[in-house]
Amino acid sequence: MTTPHSAISTPNSPIRVLLVDDSPIALHILQRLLSGMPDIQVAGTAANGKEALELIPTLNPDVICTDLHMPVMDGLEFTRAVMNKYPRPILVVSVSVEPDSPNIFRLLEAGALDIYAKPHDILGADQDKLARELASRIRILAGVHVFRRTATAKTTPPTLPPLRLTPHANVRIVAIGASTGGPQALREILSRLPASFPVPVMCVQHIGSDFLTGLVNWLAEACPLTVRKAVQGELPCAGMVYFAPEDTHLELDDGGRFSLSLAPPCDGHRPSATVALRAAARRYGAGTVGVLLTGMGRDGAEGMAEIAAAGGATIAQDETSSVVYGMPKAAVELGAAQHVLPLDHIAPALVALVKGNAE
Repeated sequence: MTTPHSAISTPNSPIRVLLVDDSPIALHILQRLLSGMPDIQVAGTAANGKEALELIPTLNPDVICTDLHMPVMDGLEFTRAVMNKYPRPILVVSVSVEPDSPNIFRLLEAGALDIYAKPHDILGADQDKLARELASRIRILAGVHVFRRTATAKTTPPTLPPLRLTPHANVRIVAIGASTGGPQALREILSRLPASFPVPVMCVQHIGSDFLTGLVNWLAEACPLTVRKAVQGELPCAGMVYFAPEDTHLELDDGGRFSLSLAPPCDGHRPSATVALRAAARRYGAGTVGVLLTGMGRDGAEGMAEIAAAGGATIAQDETSSVVYGMPKAAVELGAAQHVLPLDHIAPALVALVKGNAE
């Protein structure tokens, strides 16, 4: 059974944060970074998950920042315990070590909402930039409602009402954009697309560069399709899911092959969902299906508008199922979203739309 947990802080009170890390140096630096933010208060610190779990009833934090590797109780076990006993928004703050990066995504499976890459050389990093980025993630998560999870909770997808979507003739490509909460949403969607899905899928996920390979590997575990990063000059093929590489825009050339670009950020992002969706619209026109998932900001909205204007089909995730209703909301407000669907309806909707390919 899952039960909702309401936000704890009042509108005028600072966001209370619990920091969990076995490195005293990391704890000190994280605490110092947040000390200059008047709307954020470090309520307490802990050296491992067991200590943190004991502090939660007393400290009542609004957001928890935890590392992955810790003695006594690591980040994964801690996240599971928190979501079972004291559900709170959890931000994973960790250095990505390549062989371990898939383990970081286990925390997302357990209920953590987002990942922030702690620099390998945290002392030598730009402290002002770190403070801004970390505070921004915390502010976003502070407004998120989370749900209690138990070990016996059923994970079977609910029975869905019939989707009344007309198959879209001759779909050539699906383009997806996502940000905060996106890894979980992408796993839900991609894991439910059949191996016979007849068109390629191109994706842009806002995530720290250190974690992209881990994300791709984690999604590949659950997806009947092949998941990997796009390669310059590659022709997208059915049965494949392609991700924009680190710090690189994903576009399509006149021949329909991937073109990787280091052009300036768009909507504050590189890779940008707007750039990818716009490229798909300009190459495939009405044969494009655009999807915008949970995420902060408005990246992707303009690109989705181009897909709609070209006669393609567009889907935005609804507010209730979004961790952060920013990117989909921007598309809705722009009039670019033809279908606004809960997360668990999106994969069936994509399957329904591409049925026109066989007709």
